Amino acid sequence: MSTMIFVNLPVADLPRSRRFFETLGYTFNTQFSDDTGACLVISETICAMLLTHEKFRQFTSKAIADARTTTEVLTCLSAESRGAVDTLVDTAVKAGATEPRPPLDYGFMYGRAFDDLDGHTWEIMWMDPAHVEQAPTEPAAASA
Repeated sequence: MSTMIFVNLPVADLPRSRRFFETLGYTFNTQFSDDTGACLVISETICAMLLTHEKFRQFTSKAIADARTTTEVLTCLSAESRGAVDTLVDTAVKAGATEPRPPLDYGFMYGRAFDDLDGHTWEIMWMDPAHVEQAPTEPAAASA
């Protein structure tokens, strides 16, 4: 079985957050969703648990950061093409997200970002597969 990742994010308005991510084309796993949390399916091995603040507080005694003013994590997802990056970010902005910075274009890598309704930053990146395939498969030996 592959290792899965569940990114847990506090949200102020769970129904609103669900509608936002559904607008972007994502689905939710109803088996792991209720009125306190929703399991956003990103891929077969990646999910984001959108949790009400009350539910999120059950897992930590630390204060919940206001993601609109403080950043603890940037969640980066790959996209199949430059066009897919633009489509997803443009759709997010139309659905109420903000775009915190201009696109990054390195030729072989292109990315944009959006801050969701709660201020969590999502980086959407495309990398040229030919460039990735040219990368060394093993780390260089350390010099003694």
